[in-house]
Amino acid sequence: MSFTLLYYLTIGAFAGLLSGLLGVGGGLVIVPALLFLFQVQGFSSLHLMHLAVATSLATIVVTAAVSALAHHRRGAVDWSLVTRLIPGVLLGAFFGAWLAHRLPSEVMQRIFALFMLYVALRMILQLNPTAVGGRTITAREILFLPGIVIGMISTLVGIGGGSLTVPYLLYRHQAMLRAVATSSACGVPIALAGSAGFILLGGQAGQLPSRSLGYIYYPAFFGIIAASVFFAPLGAHLARRMPTAYLKRLFATFLLLVGIRMLFSVS
Repeated sequence: MSFTLLYYLTIGAFAGLLSGLLGVGGGLVIVPALLFLFQVQGFSSLHLMHLAVATSLATIVVTAAVSALAHHRRGAVDWSLVTRLIPGVLLGAFFGAWLAHRLPSEVMQRIFALFMLYVALRMILQLNPTAVGGRTITAREILFLPGIVIGMISTLVGIGGGSLTVPYLLYRHQAMLRAVATSSACGVPIALAGSAGFILLGGQAGQLPSRSLGYIYYPAFFGIIAASVFFAPLGAHLARRMPTAYLKRLFATFLLLVGIRMLFSVS
């Protein structure tokens, strides 16, 4: 168990460092790492991806809250956008948990692999959503449908939604800093609603490990959180001193390779 805890701490440190350094979601690292570790630990193959995705999403409750608070203190969060996205985000996140509960682990793995490939290609090609931007968000526009889509997909793949919310807000002509800050605030309700769904629905599943709350495996949750909250600020500090553009391309290549491997390793 002590070695397993060390692995969880390492995952949390790596995810936190990358999050602060490159601004990428920790779920893209946490989910495949947990999938591998849960296989090694001998967990039932029926729920490997459910456990990995749900546990990753639970960690985002904490990390997104810390990030959103830091952005809020700098006055960067557009709370008007957040409040208009939240209703759809909550419904989409809970629906995403329900859909994940109904899907086989192998199908969820394919969905996650395809999402990794999408993120990797967007980073490699440096796609700019503002180049083909839609109309600017009006003061009274309801953002219910985009919230549903963002919440559902984010919960299905165990992320806080930054890979979807930021491009959407940039497409709608929001400034980069405001888009990132607003996305971090939206990550909290996504993670809360999705985690609640995984807890409630996971209680109906069999063959789960003993130290789990629904689909959330809490030894992994606590280990990842304990390390990530310390390493994310370090990553943010290093971001001012390192060639992040080069590192992003390197990380995108890593995502591409892992995504391809996950896609074709499903039996």
